[in-house]
Amino acid sequence: MNIVIDTSALIAVIVAESERNKIVELTTGNTLIGPGSIPWEIGNAFSVMFKRNRLSLDEAQKGIAIFAAIPLRYIEPDFVKAVTISKQTNLYAYDAYFIDCAIRQKAPLLTLDQKLKTAAQSLNITTMEV
Repeated sequence: MNIVIDTSALIAVIVAESERNKIVELTTGNTLIGPGSIPWEIGNAFSVMFKRNRLSLDEAQKGIAIFAAIPLRYIEPDFVKAVTISKQTNLYAYDAYFIDCAIRQKAPLLTLDQKLKTAAQSLNITTMEV
């Protein structure tokens, strides 16, 4: 089964947050997909964690290696649809890319972001519980 996984769930796995084991359990044996923006979002998440003193440079470098080992299939966003979704749901375009991906791939969305999850559900997208 294809699963659209967002950056929040990937970061939880990479930095071993409390949801890590459940996310790994839910995704094992499935194909993880998402928009091509994910690597940039991972880097941005690390920079936010630096500013909050939640992550060291060494931990980030180890995290990059962990991220590189996660098999992800990247889907090109439909930018017109994503911008429409962004307007419709009042989400940033980066979040709308995940919703667009889930709609076009007919796949459930795995996210820890409650606003993204609520928006996805309002568009009848199946979300996965962590």
